[in-house]
Amino acid sequence: MKSAFYPGSFDPFTNGHLHVVKTAAKLFDNIVIGIGTNSQKARRFDNTIMKEAIEETLKNENISNAEVIIYTGLSVDVAKEHHCQFMIRGLRNDMDYQYEENLAQINEEIGGLDTIYIRSGLLGFISSSMVAELIENKKEVSKYLPAPVIRNIVK
Repeated sequence: MKSAFYPGSFDPFTNGHLHVVKTAAKLFDNIVIGIGTNSQKARRFDNTIMKEAIEETLKNENISNAEVIIYTGLSVDVAKEHHCQFMIRGLRNDMDYQYEENLAQINEEIGGLDTIYIRSGLLGFISSSMVAELIENKKEVSKYLPAPVIRNIVK
């Protein structure tokens, strides 16, 4: 069974993230979506609320081979704990690639995990940070977020 770990802060989980999950769901038997803590960023949205919103999104999209977890520590360690052989990373642009390639080399060295890059799709230009700023400024975000995420975080 081929299993993959898709880590991120998902703060919030965007349609770009969803595109990556939909693609990965076709490639792998099992996907673990890990909501991690980025020590360099303060969270804007509650992990538990985001987990529930992602789970509802997966259900709405009929993606049954993915589960969502909240974790701390190194992504590579959590991936190994969940018996994943691959790490999934979404790419928006060449700057993402440069950053992700450095992580991929470490993950391969530490955990023996291969990294699979998946483009973030047509909305790959938008980042979670950009969407969070739009939300803070009361702008329309329905184009960028799945409906369950909007319901759970946009007040």
